Amino acid sequence: MTTPDSEPRPAADRRPDGPSHSVATAVLLAGAAALGGFLFGYDSSVINGTVDALKETFGLGGFAVGFVVSAALLGCAAGAWFAGPLSDRVGRVRVMHLAALLFVLSSLGSALAFNPVDLTFWRLVGGVAIGAASVIAPAYIAEIAPAELRGRLGSLQQMAIVLGIFAALVVDYVIAQVSDGGATGTFPWGGGAWRWMFASAMAPAVLWGIIATMIPESPRYLVKKHEMARARQVLARVMGHGDVDAKIGDIVRSIASDRPVHLRDLRGPRLGLLPIVWVGILLSVFQQFVGINVIFYYSSSLWQAVGFSEDDAMLTSVINSLVNVLFTLVAIALVDRVGRRPLLLGGAAGMAVSLGLLTVCFATAPVVGGEPRLGDLAGPVALVAANVFVASFAATWGPVVWVMLGEMFNNFIRASALAVAASAQWLANWVITTTFPGISGFSLGLAYGIYTAASVLAFVFVIRAVPETKGRELEDMDKLTTPGTRA
Repeated sequence: MTTPDSEPRPAADRRPDGPSHSVATAVLLAGAAALGGFLFGYDSSVINGTVDALKETFGLGGFAVGFVVSAALLGCAAGAWFAGPLSDRVGRVRVMHLAALLFVLSSLGSALAFNPVDLTFWRLVGGVAIGAASVIAPAYIAEIAPAELRGRLGSLQQMAIVLGIFAALVVDYVIAQVSDGGATGTFPWGGGAWRWMFASAMAPAVLWGIIATMIPESPRYLVKKHEMARARQVLARVMGHGDVDAKIGDIVRSIASDRPVHLRDLRGPRLGLLPIVWVGILLSVFQQFVGINVIFYYSSSLWQAVGFSEDDAMLTSVINSLVNVLFTLVAIALVDRVGRRPLLLGGAAGMAVSLGLLTVCFATAPVVGGEPRLGDLAGPVALVAANVFVASFAATWGPVVWVMLGEMFNNFIRASALAVAASAQWLANWVITTTFPGISGFSLGLAYGIYTAASVLAFVFVIRAVPETKGRELEDMDKLTTPGTRA
């Protein structure tokens, strides 16, 4: 038997001493952590139904609306940046507790906001929670998941995100329907309908906080803290009767040091960072530069701007979100069978084609009252293209990027590297979300043309730089090579 203090046998020479990993336990633990993704999706998307109401209530112009909507994303970048190092100090589960508390405070504060500055502050607080959840959930899932299930379990994070987006849009739609005057009207229980939309996020936030108290700490964090007995207990739950001591040995060897992880540990010879960290950053940036969150933050306002009624626009947004949910299931089914790189390549191609169609539709639409109006042909084509775009993203770049960010870094740098990559993702999201109202006000065709170009560049980037991580143990990630290089 291998112990943490002795040299473990290589994985290829090792055979399990008993049954395979306890799949049910791993799924339950991953699902519990992924509830943070549900809040991530819910809180970031719930503002979709409130945009026009905020314009009317606070008298906001295009730039101001873009800033209020995107304010949460600056908080997300901060939350993601600090969550990794903080989780290395206090543990993954404690950071989940903190994020849940911030979600509750943000939801309540946003619902009671009395001016745009107040609302912006509480959206920033919610953003910190979203950013922390975006780092902690995939890191925790990757660290408790068996290698052969890691892609599917990691995809639970994205599944939870899209379910959160879908739930938020449905709640927005229902609240608008039962209120007197839609999102700008009065809810039957009193107060503006848009305030109840924000307040609705409190329920899942409280639920996640409760569930997070019931799950064990990450075994890799416990090994870092030299809590070997607790680490063995957790690994025994997800490995069944596998060689737990050998796994502990692998973790000890991969960590290689018990000192705290600092951002300087990510330094490398190329532009100041390790190559694998740059791959994570650029994956994150491209995931946002294709413009996916324009659909989920502004879709209701967008479809109204091109001629849809408020009810039809909000229903169309719900349909987009349902497509997002269904095709995320496709990703979960394929990610461990097909691999990460093929899905990313296929998704980039599908997004480039569908975004290209949207570009043509919006660029050629006649302008009426300062807004493009889609005709009998362009309207249906744009709707189909928008759903193809969402499907292409949901089946590939949406979940696969989060899976890779959770698994592509070695054990020692994972939390900090994931924090840097996730922060870059939120900053990219902020850039797209903030600039869309201004660019689209000038030309919707130009806005979607930019996203089309980003999809093409993403395709080239995957071919040239993204390694395949399918089936690798986390302890072997420091051996990754990018395409075109030698191991």
